[in-house]
Amino acid sequence: MAIPEGMEKIKVIGVVGGGQMGSGIAQLAAVAGYDVWLHDSDPAALGRAVQVISTSIRRLVSKGQLSQLVGADSIKRLKCTPNLEELGDSDVIIEAIVESEGIKKKLFSQLDKIAKASAILASNTSSISITRLASATSRPMQVIGMHFMNPPPIMKLIEIVRGADTSDEVFAKIKALAERFGKTVICSQDYPGFIVNRILMPMINEAFFALYRGVATKEDIDTGMKLGTNHPMGPLELADFIGLDVCLSILKVLHEGLGDSKYSPCPLLVQYVDAGRSGKKRGIGVYTYQKKFAAKPSSLL
Repeated sequence: MAIPEGMEKIKVIGVVGGGQMGSGIAQLAAVAGYDVWLHDSDPAALGRAVQVISTSIRRLVSKGQLSQLVGADSIKRLKCTPNLEELGDSDVIIEAIVESEGIKKKLFSQLDKIAKASAILASNTSSISITRLASATSRPMQVIGMHFMNPPPIMKLIEIVRGADTSDEVFAKIKALAERFGKTVICSQDYPGFIVNRILMPMINEAFFALYRGVATKEDIDTGMKLGTNHPMGPLELADFIGLDVCLSILKVLHEGLGDSKYSPCPLLVQYVDAGRSGKKRGIGVYTYQKKFAAKPSSLL
């Protein structure tokens, strides 16, 4: 299947998912000068997203990192909608929803029917096969992975993942888009976990095993990795920040896709997730956080 001739210049970006990742991606796109449609099926999630984005942009302006003109323009460029079809005119649509292959494939099938023929469909997945997500569409050459780090406005990296059929043109356009966002780009083949999480998640999992088997307290495990290896956060603290449910989902993808027992999730991690202790976003994970961090999770994370 050939890419439609004259693939358009990127002007409008759609983002699916009003949680921390989606709102961060929407902020990046708006600040970079694109018109943005942010979608979430939960209107309350959209309300929270707008508040978070507006506060973040105002903070950047107050620190002199953005001009008042750019800040005001960025907020004007952002539109929110609970109607997925509003994203139909987007040149690039980036999904940032729950880390579930089945749910993502269902969304990509819907987007394929809604999006214009020239649109690129990108996934913020941190572990799931881009090739398999692309198989849910009629445009596999226009599907690509665009893995942002959390939180997107602050972290400097974007991991780009090409599916088996992703075209050179689409790759070049998405790489240029990521660089316009001010990010450093690394490129991964379409293997489970890609680069970052294939290396990171075994470390987090081993930290859980160390806690599970009583090797040390959670505080000493984290302090050891922070001061002993110069990491800014310990692995258990980082897991809480990412979301224990997200870490568990990624480990399951790695274990299934690579068949190596080192990716088998620690029983303690599984127990915490089963108990609803999914991390900072819920106010409790490995650590307990103040109530201001507790929030009902969006249906689209």
